[in-house]
Amino acid sequence: MPLFDPTALANLQQEWMHWEAARGRAGEQLPERRPEFTTMSGVPIAGLFTPLDLADSEYDRDLGLPGEYPFTRGVHATGYRGRLWTMRMFAGFGTAEETNLRFKYLLAHGQTGLSVAFDMPTLYGYDTDAPEAEGEFGRCGVAVSSLADMEVLLADLPLADITTSMTINSPAAIIWAMYIVAAEKRGIVRARLGGTLQNDILKEYIAQKEFIFPPQPSMRLLTDTVEFAAREMPLWNPISVSGYHIREAGATAAQELAFTLADGFEYVRWAIRRGLSVDAFAPRISFFFNAHNDFFEEIAKYRAARRIWAREMKETFGAENPRSWLLRFHTQTAGASLTAQQPLNNVARVAMQALAAVLGGTQSLHTNSLDEALALPSEEAVTVALRTQQIIANESGVTNTVDPLGGSYFVEALTDELERQAYGYFRRIDEQGGVLRAIEEGYFQREITESAVRYQREVESRRRIIVGVNDYVSGEAQPVPLLRMDVEGYHRQLQRLAEVRAQRDPETVRMRLDELAAAAQSNNANLMAPILAAVHAYSTLQEMMDVLRRVWGVYEEPVIL
Repeated sequence: MPLFDPTALANLQQEWMHWEAARGRAGEQLPERRPEFTTMSGVPIAGLFTPLDLADSEYDRDLGLPGEYPFTRGVHATGYRGRLWTMRMFAGFGTAEETNLRFKYLLAHGQTGLSVAFDMPTLYGYDTDAPEAEGEFGRCGVAVSSLADMEVLLADLPLADITTSMTINSPAAIIWAMYIVAAEKRGIVRARLGGTLQNDILKEYIAQKEFIFPPQPSMRLLTDTVEFAAREMPLWNPISVSGYHIREAGATAAQELAFTLADGFEYVRWAIRRGLSVDAFAPRISFFFNAHNDFFEEIAKYRAARRIWAREMKETFGAENPRSWLLRFHTQTAGASLTAQQPLNNVARVAMQALAAVLGGTQSLHTNSLDEALALPSEEAVTVALRTQQIIANESGVTNTVDPLGGSYFVEALTDELERQAYGYFRRIDEQGGVLRAIEEGYFQREITESAVRYQREVESRRRIIVGVNDYVSGEAQPVPLLRMDVEGYHRQLQRLAEVRAQRDPETVRMRLDELAAAAQSNNANLMAPILAAVHAYSTLQEMMDVLRRVWGVYEEPVIL
């Protein structure tokens, strides 16, 4: 069903030509401010969009109704009229005790889901007392070295009633197992646990660089978690395919869209090769996108992502369950856009980015705090960030109707353009030999680096204005209160770790680690069972990760640039 009548389009074409000529004459008196207008990603933007820009569009094929294929207009028929997005503020610092208190603070102030940030040693699979961890304790997240830490982290939190997101990748299976065991020890069966494990190892090789093992065994471990979730944890998303970090590394919106979806397709292929039916696991794959400064480009990105995923899951992978076609996503506002200069300006940036995520149909949202270019967020700053979401939800009116920007000539044309660019990247990735081969050849890394350099040159040449950084600069400092961690937290963490090692049964630990090693050496065993057993015995994170390091080795990225 074409959107517009061909005769009407032909008439509009004539009217537009007359209007364009008149606009040109007007421009002689009042020239446009810049010789060219583009999106943040470099997509040229015309001075006006009309039905002519959607002449080839068909409503059923390209838009449809909310909650119906191809889901361009959203995955739920009622949008936010039925249910608001989950307000999931990312949090974690210092000890498990400190982060537990922050979670309770956020829940008391209206947060509706947990999102856990781990510190760098945890992300790399080291215990807090490891030499490699020195100086990094609790700086960018909470330290979790054993089940004992996880038990403290989750103490008194309503795990059966809320969902929890955990941003962890190489050690994801082990940290997830700690969460499961901690909940089960409180009497909460694993089938009732809801949440999301980031567990997106491909984007680590592409952008974030927190990989540990080589790609092949890493993908094997990830597929183990997908299989385990499909069989035992129906409410848990075992992968959150993350474009956020790809964008933070310097990618354009089109690259974030394409590389994220390409990773998602690769995870689907691995799970199918494992023998899983696509409909057994695809409904539990979720996504994680960035919300950057270019308002309309971000909205178009989310719309294109839903449409592409639905089409490929249905037509390429043969998914029959409509839930397998749904691209559900979490959004975080762009950390890379925040400035240390004039930090109060970040409140406006975050509000604009959050509004784009909502108008794009996000299922959950984290809003960054104004002080995050300086430190981990203070309670005051994180409250402002949470209130930003609550103001959008309750005062802006944008939740009153489903997909309020649907049908915008500009938004729909930009959605089509981002989709076109994404498919161009898919073809180039296939020409490289697929995602893993493209990683090994450095294709993604080069593309992102070139985009990052181009953006930085635009800022330095003042072709792109960053308020308070390269224009509207003020010499006056804007003091903001910064978070201070408990200086004794590190010693409490070391003491708890020492107590774990002293009180557990060393022979049981040895047996469980040997079983994990044997399973890792086998190509047939799912590693979740031996990991859960090792966690039950209070094996530490590093002890389990070191077993896998010995079996699989450590990946060294080839020199790309």
